Formats: sequence, C-alpha cells, structure tokens
Amino acid sequence: MRMGDFQRARSEDQREIRRRAIVETAATMLTEISVSELSLNALSRRVGLAKSNVLRYFESREAVLLELLVQLAADFYAQISEQLPVAVDDRESARARATQVGSILAEGLAAQPMLCELISAQASVLEHNVSAEAVAKYKRGGYQSLAGLMGVLRQVLPELSEDDAGEAVRTLIVLTGALWAYAHPPQAVQDAYKADPSLVFLPHGFVRSLGRSFSLVLEGLLACD
Repeated sequence: MRMGDFQRARSEDQREIRRRAIVETAATMLTEISVSELSLNALSRRVGLAKSNVLRYFESREAVLLELLVQLAADFYAQISEQLPVAVDDRESARARATQVGSILAEGLAAQPMLCELISAQASVLEHNVSAEAVAKYKRGGYQSLAGLMGVLRQVLPELSEDDAGEAVRTLIVLTGALWAYAHPPQAVQDAYKADPSLVFLPHGFVRSLGRSFSLVLEGLLACD
C-alpha cells in the first residue's frame, strides 16, 4: 500500500477500506510477534503510513487490537454456533452435555491462538489507552457475539436460564484469558519448567484445563436451578 493511496481516501467507504487494511495488517503481524511486541510504530511501517496517519483511523494501537478482537470473536462465535448443536448429543444427560460443551469450546478456542492471546490481554492491556467512545463501540460489538453464544448454549443446554447462560459465557471469557496466559508463560518461566517439571503450574495444558473448568461451571449452574 502506498501512503498516497491513504491520503486520497475521502469517502466513508474509502475510510472503511483503509481501516480494514490496518486491522488486517495487525492480524498478519500477530502471526509473527506477540501482542506486547506489536507497536504502533511497527504497524505504521508495515502498513506504509506515517504514525500520524494511522492515528487518523484509530486513536491508538489498543484501539486497532480491540477491533481485531471483536472481528475474531464474531467469527469464532459464528463457527461455534453452527458446531455445537450438531456435536452435542441431546439424548445425553445435562451433565454429559455440559462436559461435551466444555470440550468443544476448549478445542475450538485452542485452534484460535490469536483470539486467545487478545482475550488474555483484553482487560490488562487492550482496554487501556483508549477513549470511552472506543470502548463502548467494541463492547457493543463483543456483546452481540456473546448474546449469540448464549443463545446456542441454551439450545444445547435448555436447562440453563438466560441469566445462567450469560454468567457461563462471561466466565468462559475470563477462564480463557487466564488459562491462556498460564499455558503460554514467558521464556524464563518455560526454562524453569523445563529444568524442573514439578514447577509447572498448569500440568494438563490449556485445552484440558479450560474444558474441565468450563464444564464444572456449567454443572454448578445447572445444580443451582
């Protein structure tokens, strides 16, 4: 992309194309480096713009990553919404279905490492250095996806109330962020684990830990009804 092409963007459609290009470039970069390593300067260079020009489309690096998070989450929830009703056996008990749901969601999330990394950084990093307006925009987009997931969760576990489904989905996000961070520690921690495996904090890994934890959350909510 050439800087001149961006400077000539005048219409709202053109601006949206430029915004998508910036987000797509950030996604490409996250296949090569971590969230913490992606700087606005590096993103600007990759896009082919001055930093000040990128800031015409997004108010900060974090705003770019929040938009990417919303897009990845929407894609994931759409995929899961198709997969869960087919994969969960409605002839099974509620507890058995809860176990199936936990496993399917954990495996699906593990297959989306970029999404998991962004969820892990959401509260502690991405929601800083952004305006209330930017936060409101991304929250609304994210909540639309969460509402869809709540609906399909109640489809395969109709024993859950609407409030319980909401609590379950919110807990899933928190568990995903926390367990992803513990399952992907910094290099010094990895080296310590390699030297002494007894130090490993999450011995069963991300998928098994998330699947089991979320299944227990669902079982607990079902038992409360």
